[in-house]
Amino acid sequence: MMLTPTVVTEFDSQAPEDTKTATFGLGCFWGPDAAFDAVDGVVRTRVGYAGGTKPDPSYEVLGDHTEVIQVEYDPEQLSFTDLLERAFSEHNPYQQPQKRQYQNIMFTETVAQHDQLLAFLNESDLSHDGLATRLESLDRFYLAEAYHQKFNLRGKRWITDVFTEAGYDDEAVRESPAAAKLNAHVAGHNVSTPFVNQSYEPRSRR
Repeated sequence: MMLTPTVVTEFDSQAPEDTKTATFGLGCFWGPDAAFDAVDGVVRTRVGYAGGTKPDPSYEVLGDHTEVIQVEYDPEQLSFTDLLERAFSEHNPYQQPQKRQYQNIMFTETVAQHDQLLAFLNESDLSHDGLATRLESLDRFYLAEAYHQKFNLRGKRWITDVFTEAGYDDEAVRESPAAAKLNAHVAGHNVSTPFVNQSYEPRSRR
């Protein structure tokens, strides 16, 4: 199937509106961003900063914050526990990077998420005594700069030109479910979305 502006806009128009979010720190946010984009039931992701006290952090002046991903998902297809399983599979929970920028953190945004996290840990095979991953309540999520969002698409003109033709600006690309699946695809993840499959071919460059 050829990627066109119509394919992108039609796919995005079908995204569920009743979604929830989960936020995780899993090292450099580019890799986990693409990994979660590939998961069925994940609608979109955003990368940013959280866990610190500095107001309005940036990549250049991060302060005591950590790079994180915010996963927006369809609760009809995925649970917070499903996402926890994926998050713990994306890192070694018994090791913590010394640099705060890349630390592993499982954030909870609600009482329900906190309870689900504790239940997940109690039912898992993880050793609580050696657990290095931080467990924290999310105070605030700060969006990272536009050039960090959907990083794997950068330089892929056969993708980015389609979004430009469809009238998408940086914010629209960041929020696009189609861009999320393409971000996972070009990073090497298997994606079950109809327009990203084994027969998928980019458009010929003009």
